[in-house]
Parts: sequence; C-alpha cells; structure tokens
Amino acid sequence: MKRTLVFGDIHGGLKALIQLLERIDYSENDRFVFLGDYVDGWSESAQVIDFLIELSQKQECIFIRGNHDVWCHEWLKNDVVNDIWFVHGGKSTIESYQNIDSFEKEKHCNFFENMKDYFVDENNNLFIHAGFSSMHGPDKEHYKTNFSWDRTLWEMALTMDKRIKKDSLSYPKRLLLYNEIYIGHTPTLHYNIEIPMQGCNVWNIDTGAGFYGKLSCIDVATKVFWQSDAVQEFYPNEKGRNKA
Repeated sequence: MKRTLVFGDIHGGLKALIQLLERIDYSENDRFVFLGDYVDGWSESAQVIDFLIELSQKQECIFIRGNHDVWCHEWLKNDVVNDIWFVHGGKSTIESYQNIDSFEKEKHCNFFENMKDYFVDENNNLFIHAGFSSMHGPDKEHYKTNFSWDRTLWEMALTMDKRIKKDSLSYPKRLLLYNEIYIGHTPTLHYNIEIPMQGCNVWNIDTGAGFYGKLSCIDVATKVFWQSDAVQEFYPNEKGRNKA
C-alpha cells in the first residue's frame, strides 16, 4: 500500500538521513515529502542535496522549499553571501561546497529552482515549510516569503482554545481549509519536546535536527513516526546550529 512519509528539516545531517531511511523500511511505492531546510547546520549540506537528487530518481519525492534553501539558492546563483545566512548555518554550507565543481553546482541550482512552495495531496493535506497568512489559503498569499517564514499558523494552532468548535465563527479560517497541515521550520525543541507535535490539525515534524535533536519522519495515514539518533552524535566535532 502506498504511504506518504513526511520528513522534517535535515540541515546538512546526511548521516542521520541515511540512518532514518534504514529505520523506515520503505518501499518503492511510498511517496516522500520533504518539508525543506535541507542545508545549513552540519557539514554535509552539499552532500545532502546530491543524495536527494539521486533518491528522487528511484523514489517519488516532493521537495518543499525552506527559508535556508532560499538563502543557499541565492548564493549558488549570485555568489553573494547573505550576512544573516552566514551566521545561521551558511558558513558550513559554503564549506561543504569547496570541492563541488561548477557542473554540480548548476545541477544543485536546478534542484533548488524546482522545489515547491507547498503541496496539496489527494486527501486535501497541505505540506508547507512554515505557513501562510491568507484566510483563503496559500494560492491567495500576498507575501510568498510567508511560505518559508510564517510562524503564526503554528502558534495559532498550538495555543487555540480547544473548546471552540469547527462550526463556530471564531474558529480560525486557515485551519478549516485543509484536512491536515504538515510543517517544519519551528523546532519542537523550543517546547522541550523531541518528537513530532500536533496543534489542532497542524503537525510539526521539525524535531531540531539542526541543533541537538533528531531527524524525524511521520506516516500521514497512521501517525507512526521514526527518528534518527541525535544528529550531533554523527558530527561530534561540530556545533551544527548550536551556539556553544
């Protein structure tokens, strides 16, 4: 039976991704949805992109664009280093490209170019890196940067009064648009939680792989999830996105 398996933010942790895939016991019929932020953090960002390009040649893969991917793509295209990006993982990403030739960089550029801002499946589930602000959905979003930056959707879902019924005029219109919404972007570690989190019908799969957390994947139908070991254990001499 075909499954839809959703992956949280990878942040250059290739070794953790490989381990996670081994633990899933997936088949060629499964669809993979990656929620973005493939780069910036651990030392194998360029290698993660290579791996995902190869994986997509034998597996159905949906690649959502994250804010870190936007930064990396801009650097690959224009060779201009965004100062904010550099201190938030960009430095390790630039270093991972030291031995990557121009042909491979162009291939990576095309990979970033072809990512989706969001994806809606046949069951009206939305997959997006961060969120959206329009009450009419992402199609009507005025500021496209919200797809990779917005946190209000998640914060609203997480803190909403559970006594409010779906047929109430007070129920958030954004949450009524989709069966379920899957996001990354905001690590669950911010809430002292190390596994995927649910707020209303929003599922957050970013379990802090770029920091001291694990890389996670969840089955949309069953909500069974798998995790790698803590990603920093694969890179003991690195800090990732941790400050110390």
